[in-house]
Amino acid sequence: MSTGVVVSAPAKINLCLGVGPVRDDGFHALATVYQAIGLHDHLTVHDAPDGEDDSVTVRAADRFPVAGVPTDGSNIAVRAARLLAEHTGVERRVRIAIDKGIPVMGGMAGGSADGAAALLACHTLWELTTPREELVELAAELGSDVPFALVGGTAIGSGRGEVVTPLMTSGEYWWVVLESGTGLSTPAVYRELDAGRHGHVPAPEIPDQLMQALRGHDVAELGAALSNDLQPAALRLRPELEVTLDQGRLASAHGAILSGSGPSCLFLCDGRSHAVRVADALGAVGLGAVSFAPGPVHGARVVARGAEPAPEVR
Repeated sequence: MSTGVVVSAPAKINLCLGVGPVRDDGFHALATVYQAIGLHDHLTVHDAPDGEDDSVTVRAADRFPVAGVPTDGSNIAVRAARLLAEHTGVERRVRIAIDKGIPVMGGMAGGSADGAAALLACHTLWELTTPREELVELAAELGSDVPFALVGGTAIGSGRGEVVTPLMTSGEYWWVVLESGTGLSTPAVYRELDAGRHGHVPAPEIPDQLMQALRGHDVAELGAALSNDLQPAALRLRPELEVTLDQGRLASAHGAILSGSGPSCLFLCDGRSHAVRVADALGAVGLGAVSFAPGPVHGARVVARGAEPAPEVR
């Protein structure tokens, strides 16, 4: 069995998410500002033994419902490994173990993080020299959020979200995340959005107020500028989430917003101690599992080599 590689990849949030018209390729035009925050999935990747096909296992804390995460070739981590192997002419198979730290179907791009982590892990395991820009292009083939999971930090996303332009920002932001025990389907939220739109849909734009807040590291102004075009549609599907957002505001958060297509709720805080207070207040209400994390953080990166073999698939 080969020496393994462990890669971490962060959760994604959208400080703003503008959704424009449907493009000719069926995707919506997006204008967004991404930020990577300190919740991570970890992937351990080894070469599979001779004669064994690609495999994946998924492990998580009890609060994460991972039963719906595929463990066959449709898993994005396996697809990432196959894509990189085909692109580089490598004839090797892998055994992947995913340790989930990002909510599943929570609007925080946990699947995209796994795809990015698998690309980087296999690239490292196979000692390849593919230029980083090529890896980003391969990431875009896997999904709209996968390139950002490689890049991390704070960045503008355009196109369908796959065109990532890093932003130079100063300072740190702290986010409280309130998870939901039941996921929301991203395609369902987009269908609900489209059903409620009539007439001309303008091209999406990033609010000037949000960019000014980031440049000045003004937490209160950033909280006021948070925006998400998917949020009204998600709240129509899950109206109880409005109560959760209201509770975060009552708990003194500077901003409250759904993460992407939801249902995870995000609350912007003024430093770690403020995040602890808001998390404690939300935890006392009993609306769901609560965590907190800083942003921005690095994108996917190698955190260990020489790891123990991934567990046997059963």
